[in-house]
Amino acid sequence: MRPNNDSDERTMLKLLNVSKTFHPGTQDARVALDDVTLRVRNGDFISIIGANGAGKSTLFNAICGSFYVDKGAVILDGEDVTMLPEYKRARTIGRLFQDPMRGSAPGMSIEENLVLAAGQGGWLSTAGKKEKQAFRDRLALLDMGLEDRMKQPVGLLSGGQRQALTLMMATLSKPKLLLLDEHTAALDPGTAEKVLNLTTKIVSENHLTCLMITHNMQSALELGNRTMMMDAGRIVFDTTGEERALLTVNDLLEKFHEASGRKLDNDRMLLV
Repeated sequence: MRPNNDSDERTMLKLLNVSKTFHPGTQDARVALDDVTLRVRNGDFISIIGANGAGKSTLFNAICGSFYVDKGAVILDGEDVTMLPEYKRARTIGRLFQDPMRGSAPGMSIEENLVLAAGQGGWLSTAGKKEKQAFRDRLALLDMGLEDRMKQPVGLLSGGQRQALTLMMATLSKPKLLLLDEHTAALDPGTAEKVLNLTTKIVSENHLTCLMITHNMQSALELGNRTMMMDAGRIVFDTTGEERALLTVNDLLEKFHEASGRKLDNDRMLLV
């Protein structure tokens, strides 16, 4: 079903009353998502923060179809994908993980990985002369010296090089939605900053709709156009515009206390 009003025309993703409980009916039952409703506009770049176990990665898994939600609906670009399997959603959703080893095939060359990402062939396919030059041009923009290493196995790259390559692969065929799951957390500070700068450049230049989980509260206020905070499987704070521009990290901590009734106890999130 396609959207039929101006408001929906500007909406890329909608979650309607989405809930998920793991191990229901047992002593290990855990509510991971609790009646989450979210509207993401086309072109939004949302930074998502929250303590460990808040439901951030579970939210991404629900969007990607890693599991079926217990109730609610997931609507992507006007299409109800709630019951669509993960591999079909992956055709229009790009995702990066914290682990640089995920998202690419380590035993395959840079070129072979790019061919797969571009949908130009199957396993061990090679690119034509025109495609190779296009790949080199794109790799050069990463500024990591990968354009002259097309035949090198991806498994030999550094974490930062691999994450930058995975970012390029995820956006090679413009996705409807890009999900970044703490994709710089495993990198050293200098490399993390470089990959973040590359991220903002690619998102901006390609006008992508992006959700990014980060542990860095200062980055959550500086990157993108919108900041969300999660706790106990719920969205407890969502801000944009002038209100967001005036917020500080201390303000976020206070907002968390107001919403949850407790102080945020996660030192890793207080990095600035």
